[in-house]
Amino acid sequence: MTETRPAKPADPHASHLPTASASTGPAEASKPAKPFDPRSAALRRFALSISVFTILGHTLLGFEQAYMTPVVAILTAYLLETVLETADAAAAGRRPRFLGVPAGQLVDFYLPAHITGLACAMLLYGNNRLTPTICAVTIAVASKYLIRIRIGGRLKHVLNPSNGGIVAVLLLFPWVGIAPPYQFTEYLPDSLDWLVPAVILVGGTLINGKLTRKMPLIAAWVGGFVLQAVVRGGLTDISMISALLPITGAAFVLFTNYMITDPATTPWRWRGQVAFGLTTAAAYGVLVSLHIVYGLFFALVATCVLRGTGLVVLERQKQRQRRVQAATAAPPAAPAPAADRPAADQPVLDSEPVGSVGRAQR
Repeated sequence: MTETRPAKPADPHASHLPTASASTGPAEASKPAKPFDPRSAALRRFALSISVFTILGHTLLGFEQAYMTPVVAILTAYLLETVLETADAAAAGRRPRFLGVPAGQLVDFYLPAHITGLACAMLLYGNNRLTPTICAVTIAVASKYLIRIRIGGRLKHVLNPSNGGIVAVLLLFPWVGIAPPYQFTEYLPDSLDWLVPAVILVGGTLINGKLTRKMPLIAAWVGGFVLQAVVRGGLTDISMISALLPITGAAFVLFTNYMITDPATTPWRWRGQVAFGLTTAAAYGVLVSLHIVYGLFFALVATCVLRGTGLVVLERQKQRQRRVQAATAAPPAAPAPAADRPAADQPVLDSEPVGSVGRAQR
């Protein structure tokens, strides 16, 4: 909402000059439009969609977590994001990113924490206990500051935050599980069971196709998932239909459109996206063949760790190459002795080569 300024009296001598609207002054009218930020737009749409889905889940769909679970989750995420950003800024000698910024940037700063908190609250099931969710959110937000690598002079976190927190809780608390798939459609008629996965699929595809540009990753992941199901069906006694069945559920669609496509932990180039998606699918197939449950989440953690390790190795190779190039580079030419230089008042001979003239003048 913009402030409306009172209109100035008309000036008969300035009728030929352009006038500004009543809602914006001349300086505001000439100010260039703010460039479109796809990352900010994607974060806002992700946050809005997961917030709406959480509300609908607890009121209409059949989510079985306690009503306080998402509330406690996002409050924990906000608090930790503030504390850890303050500590990180103090260590780096900079101002925290949530201070002295416009309201829009402040909202964007807390959106990742908002998404992480609601994702952990939605996907984990610890009955009526809040401790597992708080633990998952704590690990998730802390991983962004503690598990980082330096690439090109910038720090990047390695793990998908919410996925990392979920995996940690599954390992630390064996009695905690993933939310049952039926909770996404428990209160819907059988004829509308397809509606929720369809809405999630369409919404996530629009966001990823227009904003995150991660459709190659999604295609590679889904194609790799189908391929591993075919391989397992041909090499083992498992039914191929059973191996493909998870692809029809709301949990798989959520994982595909909102978790594996996290922009901060996945590649941007299409070749890297394809490799990331296929690797995650292969890791899932191996884990399921070893009878390890919750293979989706463990496979994504394994792929993120593998990618982070590869990035560190490549960065060290680049640094080594730069040091070798700097060491083998020809040293700069030594200045000419003072006796060979012409005096300040002595003109340079016309027959002297141009290069020598330049060196003498320098």
